[in-house]
Amino acid sequence: MQNIRIARGDRQRIPPDMAGSPPRAIPAPHGGQDDRVQPSTPHPAPRSAPAAAPAAGPSAVPSPLRRAPVQRRSAQRLARILDACAELLDETGYEDLSTRAVAGRAGVPIGSVYRFFPNKRAMAEALARRNLDAYADRITARLTAPGQPSGWRGAMDVVVDEYLAMKRTVPGFALVEFTVPAPRETRQANYEVADRLLGLLAGRLGLDAGDDRLRTAFLVGVETADALLQLAFRTDPGGDPAIVAETKELLRAYLARYLDARYLDGQAGWAG
Repeated sequence: MQNIRIARGDRQRIPPDMAGSPPRAIPAPHGGQDDRVQPSTPHPAPRSAPAAAPAAGPSAVPSPLRRAPVQRRSAQRLARILDACAELLDETGYEDLSTRAVAGRAGVPIGSVYRFFPNKRAMAEALARRNLDAYADRITARLTAPGQPSGWRGAMDVVVDEYLAMKRTVPGFALVEFTVPAPRETRQANYEVADRLLGLLAGRLGLDAGDDRLRTAFLVGVETADALLQLAFRTDPGGDPAIVAETKELLRAYLARYLDARYLDGQAGWAG
């Protein structure tokens, strides 16, 4: 993802939308207190994740937002824009998505969309980041609920099951999961997904989130599960149960060489 620079001065030039909307100059935001926004800064890495990026690639990306909301009204407007984006992705696909259509569906002026995003790609990237945050929240809620298995195998099943649940029910997730659908020559979002999962599980499972080899293992697991689950949904719109089951077995077999040997000695309760 590219960093987005904010033009200074009383007016700024809005770049053309990727779907063909012509560029136009609009006044910088002003007026009521509820609509004030300020420049955004990149999201920090999760507290439990180590500061250094893995050797294989980056672990975090800058925010796609042109400006971050300050007041509740602006935050609610941003949420409506992203909700509308998700709905239209299901209806029209990514190629036919446009900022103007999103503004119409969200019931906001087109200028409100451009205050947050320079184009539809940035808007889809913001939706992808929201999806990742929601995914992490769902996993945390499941793992901290009463009666959940404490072992790493059970935790990995939760990781897969919550992804499947979002794939089946969350608007727009079929096209925009944790990254935009095109171009896909790089898949750097999976670095962030892997680090986020390791950060979530580190304290619960007694893992060292700074172990580079373990971080690489989680990345390989995420990439492998990603490819297999995409296959599961190509085979069956609801996710082929046989391929899902094999994906879980593969993850258990692969990660056992790291997690059983390193973290389960003398901790039989973690076997899951």
